[in-house]
Amino acid sequence: MIIYFRNRKLQNICSNRKVAEKKLGHKMAGKLLQRMMELSTVDTLQDVSYLPPTRCHELAGERHGQLSVDLEHPLRLLFIVANTPVPLKADGGLDWSGVTEIEIIEIADTH
Repeated sequence: MIIYFRNRKLQNICSNRKVAEKKLGHKMAGKLLQRMMELSTVDTLQDVSYLPPTRCHELAGERHGQLSVDLEHPLRLLFIVANTPVPLKADGGLDWSGVTEIEIIEIADTH
């Protein structure tokens, strides 16, 4: 999957262990880099597990249109679909099998 980043600071955190550890701590940095590797090695979003430990899922409410994967509780890696146009099913839902590009937008506690 092709991965973009909302900004250079976020890209640096997600791709540089030393920066990630300074910002998030050793354990969280390790989980973040693991998730980044998982996302970068799949062809489509459908290939990412939605069950624990990754638990890739769509968000609702104010975060409708965003997706997340779990890091270490309580943080999640948040992203949006970057394909243009966004691949949709006939019923209007997101077609995970067509999502080949994402944009990482935030690392946050969404609870």
